[in-house]
Amino acid sequence: MRRKERYERLVAYFQEAMPEAETELKYENTFQLLCAVILSAQCTDKRVNMVSPALFRAFPTAEVMAGATRDEVLEYVKSVSYPNSKAEHLVQMARMLMERHGGEVPGDFDELVALPGVGRKTANVMLSVAFHEARMAVDTHVFRVSHRIGLVPERCTTPYAVERELMRNIPEAFIGRAHHWLILHGRYVCKSLRPLCSQCGLRDFCAYNAKRM
Repeated sequence: MRRKERYERLVAYFQEAMPEAETELKYENTFQLLCAVILSAQCTDKRVNMVSPALFRAFPTAEVMAGATRDEVLEYVKSVSYPNSKAEHLVQMARMLMERHGGEVPGDFDELVALPGVGRKTANVMLSVAFHEARMAVDTHVFRVSHRIGLVPERCTTPYAVERELMRNIPEAFIGRAHHWLILHGRYVCKSLRPLCSQCGLRDFCAYNAKRM
């Protein structure tokens, strides 16, 4: 199957099966979303959603968090992965927001990645979810699913290479939703160790499933 047709069928399937896909992280404003995305690195959204309500009550704004110590923030996030570094990143991120952006989360890629704890993936999530830009954040789920389905060639060995390939082939109007389509599909169906191929609506055009048959 030509890759172009595979993309067309993927978009058509998810338009019907998951038309309103969105992040599973719980947040009420852009600052909370940024904190949650930083915490979600190599950690489940479920775990982040368990710790974030108390964290946001204690530190509701960048100004309040900027006045905290790492150890104070650590008490609220100690059950997530890499809690010490993430607590430090949150405090330093909040301080930089206060120093450079008046406490507001910037909507510019370069300004986002300059913040402590914010890499390319996190910046793309923020620009997509909070600022509604056509951005493709590539996490482990997106990376895995894109290769398994056959959306990207084997030479795409880095998240950035996968991002560029997906951005080239997914129509701009669907890129924001496609980010969530691929994440959620990887989280619940195309799992890392035991993909649920028999329950997958993409199996008829999935390269991985074709190899199994």
